[in-house]
Amino acid sequence: MVSKLDLYKVFTQVGKSKSFSAAAKDLYMTQPAVSQSIMQLERELDTRLFTRTTKGVTLTNEGQLLFEYANSAINLIDVGEEKILEFKNLTAGELKIGVGDTISKYFLLPYLEAFHNHFPNIKFNIINGTTSELCAILKSGEVDIAFCNFPVDEPRLIQIPCIAIHDIFVCGDKFQHLLTAPVTFEELTNEPLILLEQKSISRKYVDNFLSANGFTISPEIELGSHDLLLEFAKINLGVACVTKEFAKEYLENGSLFEVPLANEIPPRSIGMCYLNSVSLSPATTKFIESINVQ
Repeated sequence: MVSKLDLYKVFTQVGKSKSFSAAAKDLYMTQPAVSQSIMQLERELDTRLFTRTTKGVTLTNEGQLLFEYANSAINLIDVGEEKILEFKNLTAGELKIGVGDTISKYFLLPYLEAFHNHFPNIKFNIINGTTSELCAILKSGEVDIAFCNFPVDEPRLIQIPCIAIHDIFVCGDKFQHLLTAPVTFEELTNEPLILLEQKSISRKYVDNFLSANGFTISPEIELGSHDLLLEFAKINLGVACVTKEFAKEYLENGSLFEVPLANEIPPRSIGMCYLNSVSLSPATTKFIESINVQ
């Protein structure tokens, strides 16, 4: 069965060609099939659209009016199909990513750089936030994918761990008395501690682990930035709980020292999340495929 859209495609091509035979050639149809399509459309509209002559066909006044609208509509559909093809071929599009500053700096940047080098016409829209904030905007559809601290209690999200990370305590040179032997949590709580704010997933993970071991931490300083934890510990304002993988430069150059713990905090992970009920765009799918999952 010929659809209404197909009839209008035939109609616009005949209007451009002013010939049934020329339109049939352009549409890879037979001339009788083109004639039948035009007759069917005229019957449905109860209007004569073409005047037949020995030299071809011309649009009637009604046909000319319809042609202007139909041709514009067909052109818009063609443009839309071209845009879809661009998205599929990753020659156009936008990738909306939610990520926190720390994960962006220490994990995501190399992947963004590599993806941009391969697909320079894909635009990045980066939204910063805490893990809780990112999960909220992910569920609202504001971003396509989010990179978060795990674990995340969100059943609507597909969660893919990317790398394992380790929570450790670090100190500056004025706290080197903590480096001679493994430190118990009881000993650690007697030191001035610097931690992330309580609302952060990283802080909650450490708090929950210590609570399970019978300890509660009361830090002297709470901060909203991982980089500030490192800097505050560096100038000996206290002992900071940081992510080992993100403190590598400070540990290697001797600005900070890892405090040996008698009972190490179990590793956790950071990873990517996306809605399990929504189809991913080609750009998002390709970006996910580019991430090395350990």
